[in-house]
Amino acid sequence: MIFRDLQHPMRAGAGRFAGLDSLRGAAILWMMAFHFSFDLNWFGYLHTDFYTDPIWLWQRVCIVSTFLVSAGLAQAVSDQRRRSEWAFWRRWGQIFGAGLLVVAGSWLLFPESFIYFGILQGVAGMLLVHRLVGRRLGAWVLVLAPLAIAAPHLFGAARFNPPWWNWTGLITRKPITEDYVPLLPWLGVFWIGAGLGALLRRVELRPLRALPRIPVLAWMGRWPLSFYLLHQPILIGALWLGSRLLGHAAPF
Repeated sequence: MIFRDLQHPMRAGAGRFAGLDSLRGAAILWMMAFHFSFDLNWFGYLHTDFYTDPIWLWQRVCIVSTFLVSAGLAQAVSDQRRRSEWAFWRRWGQIFGAGLLVVAGSWLLFPESFIYFGILQGVAGMLLVHRLVGRRLGAWVLVLAPLAIAAPHLFGAARFNPPWWNWTGLITRKPITEDYVPLLPWLGVFWIGAGLGALLRRVELRPLRALPRIPVLAWMGRWPLSFYLLHQPILIGALWLGSRLLGHAAPF
């Protein structure tokens, strides 16, 4: 698989932080369960509102936060190991390219609410900001993180509501899209992970090594982008086939 280790600074083998992989794997498993529930609702097997029900909204916040904190921690490890420019831009290009695939796929399924700045676009943007600014500040990004999280409430304005400004997050009206992870406030969550990682570098990242390793989750956490790209086509395809066999109406 070509998308291995996209959010983790080390290749498979000795020296990996298996606990960090397990944390990311837990987020992947939670995301898959969330999306499967969404798909069941879309196919008419469930009847709930994923866009307004606090239960689903807060689950999404927790899932995205876990991904971004783990991505920030991984970047702190990468900064310590001084990965090459080529390694960074290769990883960034894969994430950005995968984001384009998500744009195209979501447009086919949800033309009125397709994803144009979701989690992959958000991560790509955060990696650039961290590369240019965050890694030079080290643990000081923990001071900026609360400001980034509060920025939409402090500086949000209607002039950012048009789609070409939605990437900022400084909006007063949420855009119609199936996934939306703008730079603000989510850069602040990413910086929480990166800042904590910068602090842990002072003790040679020992707390990261102490995180528990859960084999199945660690394996999943080593392939984050592959799971992200493949799980929904597989789940939707299985539900479509099952609906056809059962004579249940499918949404397409």
